[in-house]
Amino acid sequence: MAVASEQVRATAIAATEFPELARAYRVMAVPKVVINDRVQFEGALPEREFLQAVLRAANGAV
Repeated sequence: MAVASEQVRATAIAATEFPELARAYRVMAVPKVVINDRVQFEGALPEREFLQAVLRAANGAV
């Protein structure tokens, strides 16, 4: 999504290189996705579910 839209930004962080962030976000598996510090999930999701998570975060859902 970040590649397709200037309104979306993405950052990838290696949990092994930033253990303090991994602890703060309680990373137990990868990939761990955190969207706007509101919606989080671990593991790969189908595109449709990923988009739903992004929309929940954009709408202020927790």
